[in-house]
Amino acid sequence: MIILTLGTINTPFYRAVDWLQSLLENKLINEPVLFQYGTTPVNNLKHPLVTNVKSLKRYEMQQYINKASLVISHAGQGSTRMLAEMGARFILIPRLKRHGEHIDDHQLIFARQVEKFGIHYCTEYHQLVRLIKQRPLPYYGQLFDAPLLVEYLIDHYQGLESRTYTKANR
Repeated sequence: MIILTLGTINTPFYRAVDWLQSLLENKLINEPVLFQYGTTPVNNLKHPLVTNVKSLKRYEMQQYINKASLVISHAGQGSTRMLAEMGARFILIPRLKRHGEHIDDHQLIFARQVEKFGIHYCTEYHQLVRLIKQRPLPYYGQLFDAPLLVEYLIDHYQGLESRTYTKANR
């Protein structure tokens, strides 16, 4: 079984749905898929291998992860940490601002940071195809001792606010 999880934020993640549809149509995925779609509309995604679920409790998700051959996940910090701590074989797809999938690119920033630990991510369909064909090894371990992304974003946005304030007051 493959799990595709989009998280539960209020912005749709159509790119991931389109990619799943394409993977299924091209028979690059030929095993059951548990698709946790959150708030993303999935009315057009009907396939005999796919089971759609809006959300799962943490313990339910963990039970499915333990059975999964691969997890494809949005690049949320909590989800990524859970997958790493569970020793899952996983790929991240960061939600991107330019596609209206999030308010900024913090998931891409996070994915780039965890890539240093051997975590794979993709922003393009062809990258996902390659990773599905040559699946990454399971990851075992804790990624960070502290929420480093949060610290980075605080510094980044405080810097933006400071620069904006300075320009406005000239």
